Amino acid sequence: MNTNEPRIIKKYPNRRLYDTAISRYITLKEVKNLVKQHVTFQIQDAKTGEDITRSILLQIILEQEEKGEPIFTSEMLAQLIRFYGDTLQGIVANYFEKSLVLFAKQQDELRKNMYNPVSFMTDIAEQNLKLWKDLQDNVFKTAWHGSSHKHTKNENQPENSDD
Repeated sequence: MNTNEPRIIKKYPNRRLYDTAISRYITLKEVKNLVKQHVTFQIQDAKTGEDITRSILLQIILEQEEKGEPIFTSEMLAQLIRFYGDTLQGIVANYFEKSLVLFAKQQDELRKNMYNPVSFMTDIAEQNLKLWKDLQDNVFKTAWHGSSHKHTKNENQPENSDD
C-alpha cells in the first residue's frame, strides 16, 4: 500500500467494519485508536463505495460523549446546530478546524516546554490573538463584501422603509 493513500476500511450492512490493510474486522474502539495514532484512513460503504468516514467519526464522538465526562455541553451543541445553514457556516467550520489544530499544537508544545511556562504562555496568547484577529478579519471581509455588493446593486433606488 502506498503510504500517501488512506487505509481503506469497509462498512458492511451487518454494521461490521473490515480493515483491508490487515484483512480483518475491527471495532469502533480500534478505529478510535487509528485516529489517536494519526493513521490516515477512509471508511467506505461496502455496497456503494460512498465515503462514510465522517458519520463513523461522529458515532465515535457520540459514544465518547455518552460515557465519562463530555466535551460538549448542551449549550455548545445547540450553538453548533444554529450555525448550520448560516451564511458564515463555512467560516465557522474553518475556524473550528484551525482552532483544534492550534490547540493540539499548543498541547504538544506545553508538554515539551514545561521548563519555561511563562514564555510559552506568552506565545500561546499571541497565537490565539492572531487566530482570533484573522477570524474577525474574515468575518468582516465577508460581511463587507456582501453588504457593499448589496448597496452597489441598489445604489440608485430609493430606500424602502417597510423592510
